[in-house]
Amino acid sequence: MTATGQVVDSLAPTGALRAVVNLGNPVLAQGTRQDPSGVTVDLARELARRLGVESALECVDAARHSFAAVADGRADVGFLAAEPERAEQVAFTAPYVLIEGVFAVPDGSPVRTADDVDRPGVRVGVKQGSAYDLFLSRTLTRAEVVRGADGTLAFEEHGLEVAAGIRQPLTRYVAEHPGLRVVEPRFTEIRQAVATGRDRDPVAVAWLRDAVAELTADGFVADSLARSGQDATVPTPKG
Repeated sequence: MTATGQVVDSLAPTGALRAVVNLGNPVLAQGTRQDPSGVTVDLARELARRLGVESALECVDAARHSFAAVADGRADVGFLAAEPERAEQVAFTAPYVLIEGVFAVPDGSPVRTADDVDRPGVRVGVKQGSAYDLFLSRTLTRAEVVRGADGTLAFEEHGLEVAAGIRQPLTRYVAEHPGLRVVEPRFTEIRQAVATGRDRDPVAVAWLRDAVAELTADGFVADSLARSGQDATVPTPKG
C-alpha cells in the first residue's frame, strides 16, 4: 500500500522510520543490538520500505523502555502488548501476534490452575513493566506482585511462590530447572501490536493500522515467525 507524503512526514519526520525493538522478548526479537532479527525487526524494515524511507533500529532489553521511547517521541514505532495503561499514551494497531502469559510453580505447590494464584500469602515474580506485570497488577487482588529484571530472577532471588512470564521462555526455564512445573491454563493472552505516538497525524495512524493488518493477513508475519523458529499465534483478521 502506498504512503502519501502526509503519512511519511508524520510517521518518519526525521527521514527514517525510528523503530524500537525489545530484545527482552525472545519470541519477537532475537540476535544482538548490532545484529537484531525476528518478526519485529522484519516488520520495522517492511514498514519503512512501504514508507519509502530507511529504518533506524534502537534495541532495548525491556518493554518499559520500548514504551517510553514511543511515548516520548524518541521512536516512531514500537512493538508492545496493547494494554489499557499504555493506550492512554500511545496508539495501537490491531495485534499481529498473540502470546500466552503463564505461571510456573514448584512441583509441590498447592497452585493447580491459574485461578489458584490470587490468594493471600502468594507472591508472584514478574518482569518490571512487562505486559503481564501490567495485567497482574490490575487483576490480582490478594496475591502480591514482586517486580524484577525478570520474573524468574525475582522468583529465585526472593524465594517466591510463583513466577510469571511468556509461555515459550518460561517453559524452557522449567525444563532447565527440575522440580518446577507450568500452571495451566494460561492466565492471559498478550496481544502484541505496533504502537506509535498519539500525537501522530490520524491519517498516518490509520495507514499504519491498515499496513499491519495487511501484513498479518497476507502471511508476512507468519513467515517471519517461522524463519525465526517461533510458534506464536497469528490472529485471524476480522471481517
